[in-house]
Amino acid sequence: MLLSDFIYYLDLLGTFVFAISGVLLAVEKRFDVVGAFIIGFVTALGGGTTRDILIGASPVAWMQDLNYLFCIPVAMLCTYLFYDQILKLRRSLFLFDAIGIGIFTILGIQKVLSLGLSPIIALIMGIVSAVFGGIVRDVLTNEVPLIFRKEIYASACLIGGLSFLLLSKTALSPALITFMAVILVIFIRILAVRNKWETPFRPKGSQGL
Repeated sequence: MLLSDFIYYLDLLGTFVFAISGVLLAVEKRFDVVGAFIIGFVTALGGGTTRDILIGASPVAWMQDLNYLFCIPVAMLCTYLFYDQILKLRRSLFLFDAIGIGIFTILGIQKVLSLGLSPIIALIMGIVSAVFGGIVRDVLTNEVPLIFRKEIYASACLIGGLSFLLLSKTALSPALITFMAVILVIFIRILAVRNKWETPFRPKGSQGL
């Protein structure tokens, strides 16, 4: 399989699992089918759309390839048909969310680097790709966005993104580097949730807040 094909299918997988995380939350909030589609849509495509707008990539990716859009109803169908089985795979949204942010962080960085922009901008846009859809999802469902909590969330994207940029300077194959960096983000996020790791940065006097 060519690297471009690997990246493409990985991107579709990220869209699919992010859509599932959105639809799961919509189901838990007792949204109807239209509401579930909207939440799945903004969760899966919100980050990439924001990134493409910021870097001037027009039309945005899902408008050029309808396979991204088709991931949403497929995710909805899988969620409704296998809801109980999916629930057994995770206690909260974090599993599918972790997979999504891992994939979108690294692929977002790759897309921005391919346009000739600096690694710093690529890293920022990678994090935007990963977290912005979740922010919109949480706002629309009246949840406090994960990125604004003490949980390690965007930090996992940052570490994974930096590792990708550093590994890109080595002789390792691009596909292996991509896979390793994605897995690192997912691994950090899962460990953070299971072990209740929190970011250590808190302003003075915030203990009682």
